[in-house]
Amino acid sequence: MQPLRPRRPDDLWEFIGEHPFHARVVARLQATGFYTIFELGRMQLDWSLITALVEWWRPETHTFHLPTGEATITLKDVQVLYGLRVDGQAVALPQYIRSMTCAQFLDMMGHLTGYRPQGDAGGSRVALLAIRDHMAFLHPDITGETEDLHIERYTRLALLLLFGCVLFPNTSGSKVSMRFLHHLQQLDGLPQYSWGAAVLAYLYRSMCRASMGPAVDICVFLPLLQVTTFSNTLFISPNSIWSK
Repeated sequence: MQPLRPRRPDDLWEFIGEHPFHARVVARLQATGFYTIFELGRMQLDWSLITALVEWWRPETHTFHLPTGEATITLKDVQVLYGLRVDGQAVALPQYIRSMTCAQFLDMMGHLTGYRPQGDAGGSRVALLAIRDHMAFLHPDITGETEDLHIERYTRLALLLLFGCVLFPNTSGSKVSMRFLHHLQQLDGLPQYSWGAAVLAYLYRSMCRASMGPAVDICVFLPLLQVTTFSNTLFISPNSIWSK
């Protein structure tokens, strides 16, 4: 099996490198519970290791089958390593969001972020590059005097980049679902949700898809997969907290 191909998160990390967040945006991101991931930044990924982990993954048990036994990534790993909440409300979508049209999503995007992409060819997804370019356009205007409304809009765009580039990448490799806007309507409400459980469930599903057929890429929060492997000495100790 050839090493898997990455879904590059460069749209996020390159933007932050060129446009550091203003202190007011940082404070807003800290309040949402996601700032730790921004703060940790880009990780150099070992694609040979990630490919091996996909080969060892068993969809029927959601575990790695290793010489030392079975092991998996847990909610505790997500919480300890990245500070994401693993209890609270489920990250789910109401039916009316699922049935919204592209035009309705675009209107919602314009209302919540001040940016309405042109056209409707992308379905319920919006291009990550378009979000990044719009944030770059807004960046010089984010100051200590900027109205709270614009700080919140900028913060929502930053979170959409995080979701689409890092936490919930999709097979397009270049777009993010506008359905996330449902949870971004009230930024103060974000800490009430179990984002750690959502990230772990998405990782499990992506690992299952990649392991059940000839895969050339994988869409998942890869730093979690790699860091958990190292932090729990998965390949060394049969008594690791991963071992079952």
